[in-house]
Amino acid sequence: MAMNNGSSASSKGLIVSFVSGVSLAEAPGFLKAPGGAPANVAIAVTRLGGRAAFVGKLGDYEFGHMLAGILKENGVSGDGINFDKGARTALAFVTLRADGEREFMFYRNPSADMLLTPEELNLELIRS
Repeated sequence: MAMNNGSSASSKGLIVSFVSGVSLAEAPGFLKAPGGAPANVAIAVTRLGGRAAFVGKLGDYEFGHMLAGILKENGVSGDGINFDKGARTALAFVTLRADGEREFMFYRNPSADMLLTPEELNLELIRS
């Protein structure tokens, strides 16, 4: 979502990805990595000199706090982040199919981002 001053705010999509360069059947293990297109765009905006904020919900445990920290380290405002004590942050397993295309398998049961409510939105942040 675009803010009115040339800044941007991204919503929801922040996940922990487990990445392997081979198929699921061949994968001996996975590398943990932050992911989610909206978060990637927010970080890109800050790296290009703009302002960005993340609006969403993460699990209130190590993965959620790790992702919030990565956003902060990259200059993205975390003022719109909510933490949920009862839900986990979404996970994605990313593998490589035989044809070279990536395949994504998401684990959300439901994940914290799916539980974000309108009342939890930081409207002042979105308006700024």
